[in-house]
Amino acid sequence: MTSEQAIFCEGITKTYGEGEAAVKALRGIDLTADFGEIIALVGPSGCGKTTLISIFAAILSRSSGALRLAGVDPDAMTNQERTLFRREKVGFIFQQFNLVPQISVVENVAIPLLLRGENRNEALDRAEKLLTEVGLHNRAQSRPSKLSGGQQQRVAIARSLIHEPSILVCDEPTSALDGATGQRVMELIREQGRRPDRLVVLVTHDERIYHFADRIAHMDDGLITRIVSSDVELAALQAVAFEKGKAQ
Repeated sequence: MTSEQAIFCEGITKTYGEGEAAVKALRGIDLTADFGEIIALVGPSGCGKTTLISIFAAILSRSSGALRLAGVDPDAMTNQERTLFRREKVGFIFQQFNLVPQISVVENVAIPLLLRGENRNEALDRAEKLLTEVGLHNRAQSRPSKLSGGQQQRVAIARSLIHEPSILVCDEPTSALDGATGQRVMELIREQGRRPDRLVVLVTHDERIYHFADRIAHMDDGLITRIVSSDVELAALQAVAFEKGKAQ
C-alpha cells in the first residue's frame, strides 16, 4: 500500500451533457499525491473542485484521461466493485455532515461497518472508541440535533474514519464552524493525514486552515493552475495582508 501512489491522474476531463448543452467541468487535470500527504484544493466556486474530489472518491467517472486510486482504476470496475472500493478505501467528510437524525451519535459513526455486514456490537464498540478519540464519548447516545456544529463535524470525522480508509476526502470541513472549532477539527484531520497509509484531500475556501496542508492546488475553470507548499502560500497571504495594511 505505502509503495503505491495514493492518486495518479493525467489529463482528467469531465463533461456533463452533450452537444451544445455540454459543460466541461474539468479540462485536463494532472496531479499525483502520496500517502501521508494532505492536499488542499482551492479556487472560486464553480471551478471544478467538487467534481474532482467526487472522481477521487470514485463517486463520479471521468470522461477521459488516466486515473489510479491506491493503484487501481475505478472506471475499470463494475458498479458493484466500485461500491465495494468506496466502502473499503474511501472516507468522505461532507460539508453538511449528512448525519442520520433518527439514530444516536454512536450508531451514526458505526454506519460504514454496519453497511458491510459487520457484527453490530463490535461495530458500536469501535464507534465508541472513535468518539472517545474525538472527545465525544459522553455524547454517544445523543441524537445529532442535540449537538453543536463543531460536535456534529467531529461525529462526521469519526464516521469517515471507522473503516480505516486509504483516501479521506473532505468537502469544506470548516465551513460551518467558528475559527477555534475549525482549528480543532483540522488538527484531528491532520493527525489522520500523517499516517503513512492515508491521503487527505480537502476542498476549502478557508485561508485560516491552509497551513494544515502540505501542498495547495489552485484551481480555476476546470484546471489546476499551480501547486505550492502551504509555507509558500502563507507567505504570499501575509505579503498581501501587509500591502493592504500599508494602503489603509
